[in-house]
Amino acid sequence: MKQSKKDTTLCEKDALQDLLDAEKLLMNYYATALTEGSCRPLRRQILKLYGEHADTQFSVFEQMIQRGYYQVQPAQKMMIDEKTEAFSKVKKQLA
Repeated sequence: MKQSKKDTTLCEKDALQDLLDAEKLLMNYYATALTEGSCRPLRRQILKLYGEHADTQFSVFEQMIQRGYYQVQPAQKMMIDEKTEAFSKVKKQLA
């Protein structure tokens, strides 16, 4: 049976999730391209595009939070302190 456009329309939540996933994927591609770029003008352009997509991704993320589609749990202070200590140890080892 052939599906009509009406049957395949995404709801707002699914459309935002799809957009968020696409932006994250694009950022991964740009990050890879940036590390592989062989000349400064190309790297500058890729970095510019990466930044633009990072802004778009964050805007979509904020919209999802505002609409209640994405739940964010605040980190507990103890967890933050543990991670800070762990990274401090690694930083000292690398110094």
